[in-house]
Amino acid sequence: MEKKTSLKISGMTCAACASRIEKGLSKVAGVHSAHVNLALEKASVTYDPEQADVSQMEEKIRDLGYDTVKEEADFRIGGMTCAACANRIEKGLKRLKGVNSAHVNLATETARVVYTSGEITVDDLIRKVEETGYTAIPKDEGQNDEDRRHRAIQAQQRKFIISAILSLPLLWTMAAHFSFTSFLWVPDLFMNPWFQLLLATPVQFVIGKQFYVGAYKALKNGSANMDVLVALGTSAAYFYSLYLMLRDAGPGHMPELYFETSAILITLILLGKLFEAKAKGRTSEAIKKLMGLRAKNALVIREGEEVTIPVEEVIVGDVVIVKPGEKVPVDGEVLEGSSAVDESMLTGESLPVEKRVGDPVIGATVNGHGVLQIRADKVGKETALAQIIRVVEEAQGSKAPIQRIADRISGIFVPIVVGIALVTFLIWFFAVNPGNFASALEKAIAVLVIACPCALGLATPTSIMAGSGRAAEYGVLFKGGEHLETTHRIDTVVLDKTGTVTKGEPELTDVHPLDMDEKEFLRWVGSAERNSEHPLAAAIVTGIRDRGIEVASPEEFEAIPGYGIRSVIDGREVIVGTRRLMDRYGVDGSQAEENMSRLEEEGKTAMLAAVDGRLAGIVAVADTIKETSREAIRRLHDMGLDVVLLTGDNKLTARAIAREVGVDHVIAEVLPEQKAEEVKKLQEAGHRVAMVGDGINDAPALATADIGMAIGTGTDVAMEAADVTLMRGDLNGISDGIAMSRKTVRNIHQNLFWALAYNVIGIPVAAVGFLAPWLAGAAMAFSSVSVVLNALRLQRVKLK
Repeated sequence: MEKKTSLKISGMTCAACASRIEKGLSKVAGVHSAHVNLALEKASVTYDPEQADVSQMEEKIRDLGYDTVKEEADFRIGGMTCAACANRIEKGLKRLKGVNSAHVNLATETARVVYTSGEITVDDLIRKVEETGYTAIPKDEGQNDEDRRHRAIQAQQRKFIISAILSLPLLWTMAAHFSFTSFLWVPDLFMNPWFQLLLATPVQFVIGKQFYVGAYKALKNGSANMDVLVALGTSAAYFYSLYLMLRDAGPGHMPELYFETSAILITLILLGKLFEAKAKGRTSEAIKKLMGLRAKNALVIREGEEVTIPVEEVIVGDVVIVKPGEKVPVDGEVLEGSSAVDESMLTGESLPVEKRVGDPVIGATVNGHGVLQIRADKVGKETALAQIIRVVEEAQGSKAPIQRIADRISGIFVPIVVGIALVTFLIWFFAVNPGNFASALEKAIAVLVIACPCALGLATPTSIMAGSGRAAEYGVLFKGGEHLETTHRIDTVVLDKTGTVTKGEPELTDVHPLDMDEKEFLRWVGSAERNSEHPLAAAIVTGIRDRGIEVASPEEFEAIPGYGIRSVIDGREVIVGTRRLMDRYGVDGSQAEENMSRLEEEGKTAMLAAVDGRLAGIVAVADTIKETSREAIRRLHDMGLDVVLLTGDNKLTARAIAREVGVDHVIAEVLPEQKAEEVKKLQEAGHRVAMVGDGINDAPALATADIGMAIGTGTDVAMEAADVTLMRGDLNGISDGIAMSRKTVRNIHQNLFWALAYNVIGIPVAAVGFLAPWLAGAAMAFSSVSVVLNALRLQRVKLK
């Protein structure tokens, strides 16, 4: 049995860190796979719970020199009467797997729990308290990701400001050394080596402590990361300056010091990291928007009274009242009332959907003009919105195949750079400028600093986060980074017909009366079909009523299986059905034969109607095409894709539908179990296939295709088997998904190119002495920022 968990990780600085944690977790017995996302600072692990548990993984991460971030949850506890109550709740919570600590305060009637989010949820904690015989209501969300990110950015800002204030006088003295700034006045104090030491030391060892700690942890575990390069470069400059100062400093003598190099490097790197952290925070905008859709409170009926409670406290079976203009708090079914509900935020349907008794409603949608009473069927993490959020989070946290290239490069990158820096030092010291230690050291520092692989590690995950998030805003949910990448390779799209290209519900499409007023003709037909349970009869009656025509109750009614129906209305006999039914009752249908054949060629089900033995006319019913299908298929053709219609319907109907929507290739009369085989045949012919469907019978084909796309308005089984879910039930989602995949992959290629080109160009330039260390530091810091900002362009993508 496999289980999945995710762990928040702190202390990572570059791709080498992520790669090391990934390798370390993969070595834990029972762990099947581990993916570490540097941008999200999260590890996604698949493991066998009988062989491994989360505590072992956390221990491994700490052993590698990093740490996991714990979640905190605060609750208001009800029902406690004495210290024994608090003690019992505390013990119960501590026994739960994933809970690190629990403290219950009897005086304030509160509880604080520290837990691992990948192992246990707030809902699990609440259930445990309730099982113990008390109530637990979550207070404010506590230490969520957004708060933590905000606090980390604030801490980074404080460090940068302090570092900048201490480095500014050193920058001033450095600037005065250039010939074009000879006019610049510098206070004597700033030129004093002891004063420079006083400014540089706290920057190097207090502000820069994080680099030393990171470097120590990396080296202790036999690897190297960005911290190693920064610590090596800045320490070389600092300690060489300290050596010169102690050796040569004397009255009236000012040695050539490099304190400003180390201090300014650290300041610039902190500035780059600050910009990077702020930009990375914006890559998860989609999740924030989705979470913002949730209702905060719900009005429920408890013990005959209406009570407003936090939405987290709603339980399955509760009766919830939703007033006009309010958000529906949970997924459920309408018990009482009728209204139009705006579902656009989840399904993309621009028009409000009419809801009556028995209709389903989705949490986070907005009620229109009426009051609804709904029964809560799905709450908490079971709601449609919660599942959408989970899919997007998993996609953003997953790893695209292309990222493995970057991981392999970053794994060997730092040792190679250290080697290049050493060779650079030796060449300058022994060959280019013999004996000039300071000049050789400066070149080596520049090489060390410019080569940090941060940009390489961020290139793929930031694009995946931004791309999958933007796709979600268009109602396209990718289940993982690998699917987001693979989708751009698709060259053939296979469409199921019913419920995918068509609406999946028959409608009255054509009315052809003979020698009779249309309204009168429809009244006879509607009244005759009123008592029939056949889906086609229901479609006819609904279509007639929609035209404002009242239907009467028949005095007699008889269903004739395979033929049609016979009714008596107002003493007159009405029959509706096939040609064979007309022959059976001696009705001459030849007058309608031409129209019947034409309608059948169009893929419609045509029926003859007769009143008192005389032909009265024709009605036709069809599963009508979705309004957006033609445009969506045209867009797919414009993108250079082949489109195939795959259906179990007869060839005549399938070809008629294909002609109407512009599909060139039709595979008809296919049994449900044969659909996957047809997809395989296309793959064997060299095509990369996307299968689009909505029914249970489509699930095998969805799983077989290179990319399975499920229409979100379809069944849960189809959505589970698919790699991509199209929430809007609209075929335009196919081209939206493919377009978003193409743009995301192009963005990843741009990021990887610039991250690699930057190092390929920057290292030689630094090695030949054209780049001062502080400039190398600035370039390194802003390379990461440029990669993240390029990824953020995906959040502004506008699809047709």
